Amino acid sequence: MTKRGLIVLGGGVPLLALIALLAWASISTGGNPGGLVTNSDLLEFDIDPEAAREFEFELFEGGTLKLSDLRGKVVMVDFWASWCPPCRVEAPALARVYAEYRGQPVEFVGVDVWDNVGDAEVFLQQEGQVYPAGYDADGSIAINYGVRGIPEKYFIDGDGVLVKKLSGPLTEATLRETINELLAR
Repeated sequence: MTKRGLIVLGGGVPLLALIALLAWASISTGGNPGGLVTNSDLLEFDIDPEAAREFEFELFEGGTLKLSDLRGKVVMVDFWASWCPPCRVEAPALARVYAEYRGQPVEFVGVDVWDNVGDAEVFLQQEGQVYPAGYDADGSIAINYGVRGIPEKYFIDGDGVLVKKLSGPLTEATLRETINELLAR
């Protein structure tokens, strides 16, 4: 074999190995960015109540939202993405329950993560979402909240204390029960 053949072979083998590794990673994660999990089953996680971590971000419909501006309200922070099938399944239930609590001290906040902004905007239009939603561009909100998969919901009481974490698609009944429990505090 010539020197040129050895050089091509020496450079080609690592390149093929890299392509094979990337293909394996894409297949093993289902194509989700960063190997994120889509949560298909509803689970409640035990958490130690603590002050909810502050965040501020731009909303898709314009303007900004700062979590501390919602103090005095029960807040559900919903981490989702347009490519997440369980997020699509629960979207109509979230919209209906949000409408039921209009005028009460309750707010939902949608945080789109690891997504394409254009796809997220189409998702919101298709699902008729009416509560504030924005894009977590650098992933800092999700990281600060310890999001491991989507959909995930974090519930904050009127005093700004993070009191509950639910992972997976919510039913209307579970969402109402959780909100009512926090409103009764």
